Amino acid sequence: MRIVRLANFVSARSSGLRTALRNLGEGYQRAGHQSVLIIPGRQRSDEMTSQGRVITLPGAKLPRTGGYRVLAGRRELTRLLDELEPDRIEVSDRSTLRWTGRWARQRGVGSMMVSHESLAGLMGVWGMPARTRLADRLNRYTAEAYDQIVCTTAYAAAEFRRLGVPNLVEVPLGVDLDEFHPSAADAAVRARYARPDELLVVYCSRLSADKRPELAVDTLAALRGTRAPAVLAVAGDGSRRTALAYRAARLPVRFAGHIAERSAVAALLASADVMVAPGPVETFGLAALEALACGTPVVVNAASALPEVVGDAGVAVRGTADAFAEGVRRLMDRPEQERRASARARAELFGWPQAVAGFLRAHGVTAPDSRVPAAPRQAALRPAVPAAAGAWASRGADPA
Repeated sequence: MRIVRLANFVSARSSGLRTALRNLGEGYQRAGHQSVLIIPGRQRSDEMTSQGRVITLPGAKLPRTGGYRVLAGRRELTRLLDELEPDRIEVSDRSTLRWTGRWARQRGVGSMMVSHESLAGLMGVWGMPARTRLADRLNRYTAEAYDQIVCTTAYAAAEFRRLGVPNLVEVPLGVDLDEFHPSAADAAVRARYARPDELLVVYCSRLSADKRPELAVDTLAALRGTRAPAVLAVAGDGSRRTALAYRAARLPVRFAGHIAERSAVAALLASADVMVAPGPVETFGLAALEALACGTPVVVNAASALPEVVGDAGVAVRGTADAFAEGVRRLMDRPEQERRASARARAELFGWPQAVAGFLRAHGVTAPDSRVPAAPRQAALRPAVPAAAGAWASRGADPA
């Protein structure tokens, strides 16, 4: 089967969407299918990769989005789709690419829309009024345009389920359980950000308004206000970088910038004591799942989908600095081996093979058992890098 995937808003650097696209494409290839990915970029390219053929078309850069681009040339994209003759299309953008559902239906091609976000939630971040009614209208158009709607969490599916959408399925994403592992912990990496007696908190995400990185900085301020010897490592870049640096001027915040190597990201996550994920509209949160796979618990925003992802391996709190600080304290009150084992065990429920199998079922095919193995059982944890927990815990019209 030839599956042509289209996606907008794909960061030029690593991101959750880019990670998901790569792992799904690699899974499709391993299962014997042809995967073709079409994304926007600065210039045209066409290459074969581990995830199949990747075609980049020149895309318009959206202002104030941190460099995101979109596939704006509908006529050119239509010609390309006709040339590729897909058996199925898989679309990851229900705004500017929703017209592709109509293209597929006219040509008898199966179609899937993957909802990676809550539309009403994003509208709230953008400050749009009356967002629920508008989101319902757009979501209804989307559901009618595609054969299948795939959501990665119940949180993301809720706005479609409210409409009684019949062609809806939930398929969780996954995590690389080998790359992101407690054994990635590195004493030298930890020493780069924190002293042995300090609590290392990490924020790992894009520095943009929807991710609320300023809440991570304010959480550190709240912890320091109660004399907790905490420091914050910020891994990521974006439009809020300058404002965050100003906000953190009097705090021990270490800006690591964008970390390109996945092994380096894993080393930081595994060496930290706790991760904070303050975004209120996260609909899966791959970075949080990667932290859990590294044996590092996560404090998440209760308004997002992350509570259902992290389960008992994390703490869900209101979106305030004091609440996040209290969430950190609650996690650090747990014995270290217990909280790290719980984090890893939770992540092991979300391997990429299971995600690939779920997406292929949504496409109407079943992956061979030999190529999509069953979920791994809980593995024994290797010793983690010594943490500061014990030292500090005792201290205080269709728009398409």
